[in-house]
Amino acid sequence: MVEHDTSAPALFEIGDLPPAPTGGPAFMDLEHPEYAYMFGFLQADGHLAQGTGRQGRLTVEISVRDIGVLHEFQRLTPYNSSITERVRSTNFSREHHSAIWTLCNQEARATINGLGLPYGRKCKKITPPRVEFSRRDYLRGLIDADGSVGHTGQGLPFVSLTTASAAVGAYLCRYAKAVTGAARQIRRNTRDGVYNVVYTKEAATQLAGHLYYPGCLSLTRKQTAAASLAAWKRPAEMAVRTPGRRWKPWEDRALLAHDDAQAAAAELGRSEASCSVRLWRLKTGKVRRPEDAPCGP
Repeated sequence: MVEHDTSAPALFEIGDLPPAPTGGPAFMDLEHPEYAYMFGFLQADGHLAQGTGRQGRLTVEISVRDIGVLHEFQRLTPYNSSITERVRSTNFSREHHSAIWTLCNQEARATINGLGLPYGRKCKKITPPRVEFSRRDYLRGLIDADGSVGHTGQGLPFVSLTTASAAVGAYLCRYAKAVTGAARQIRRNTRDGVYNVVYTKEAATQLAGHLYYPGCLSLTRKQTAAASLAAWKRPAEMAVRTPGRRWKPWEDRALLAHDDAQAAAAELGRSEASCSVRLWRLKTGKVRRPEDAPCGP
């Protein structure tokens, strides 16, 4: 028998071998609910940093109370990653205790970057994936990272998302309208330039029930909050507000031609108060005049 020469150079290192296939979905297959959720969370709360050469890292830092979701990300990632903790002073707390998940593998970073998580500052650049993906799981990831679920000070249920991305805000509006029937238009907050998309009452309970289904991957505290919304019932004395009637270009033209709210109200079948406010907005440039608006079909 030939003896093994321990001084001979190794042909390869065992640690260089790729992970053995598990038979499950491929890493970051966004049609898989857990990866779709993970990607939404990474787009909102993750940070891709580019180093020199092939170096770089993906990090997610969140409150230590939510560390469980980072362990789930580690479980879903077939590459070496680490979870650490630190305590530091922030604008909101003198001793903020956070948990940080770090992934350095270049192949993993390239996959995540290719799906739509940019390097560096990303808040306005992110968009929904351009591949097939599990939509409600992706949106739940965004809301877990950058949104809120719960009750207002008046006890009304709400679901909200804060984002600097117009594409993400518009996508949530379209998706939520299909689920709840509630229409929203996004407008940037004048103070900090972000979009705040909020759903309340029945729309909130329907959306939360749809996004936070039993057994889904999510932050435990938000799953609990979403479940609590289901118990809300509209009080008998709370009137249901009918959706607003949008102004059409021909109505604006008629209103401007009359230049009188009372006269226009009779022709348009609207209240005098509504016509008065719309006329003021048209004259002061708060809304575009019909000749300035883009032509519709």
